[in-house]
Amino acid sequence: MSLYFIALIPQYALRKQIKQLKQEMKLQFKAKHALKSPAHITLQRPFIRNEENELLLLNNLKEFSSIQQPFNIDLLGFGCFTPRVIFLKIANHEPIITMYKQLKKVLIKKLGFNKTEIASSIFPHITIATKDLTEDAFKAAWPKFEKRAFKATFLVNSLFLLKHNGKYWDIYKEFSFKKTTD
Repeated sequence: MSLYFIALIPQYALRKQIKQLKQEMKLQFKAKHALKSPAHITLQRPFIRNEENELLLLNNLKEFSSIQQPFNIDLLGFGCFTPRVIFLKIANHEPIITMYKQLKKVLIKKLGFNKTEIASSIFPHITIATKDLTEDAFKAAWPKFEKRAFKATFLVNSLFLLKHNGKYWDIYKEFSFKKTTD
């Protein structure tokens, strides 16, 4: 059995920049849990699957991704889920939510996910602190991030499958979207 999740992941330079924010949360507020995965937008929360079914999962994600159109994501400032989560806000949720609804159908119809494994809706964001951010640390951290500027745009042209290695989440497979012609 393996633990996986499905996400959109920014390009390396932006991931590195976001990792610095996560490092800041670790150093200043002792919140290091978010460092266990690369910067990402979750489309399908962690799920367990038998490794014998991995090829079916990979093939379906490849097929799904091959018909998706690339799109841009704009990151704009910080948000929070009181009292333990601080994240980068996404300005344009719609293309992500549209993709999520399509992916959800594939997961249920082709991969046998049951409805309890899949969220009924998502709120796209990129987490920089979670779980181990104490309420007191949150109260200290949030005022520092609430009005802090952060702006970036990245092209989403792939879907990613992440796999847990026992300690951290590794980028396991990348599935490219439909190639656009100029």
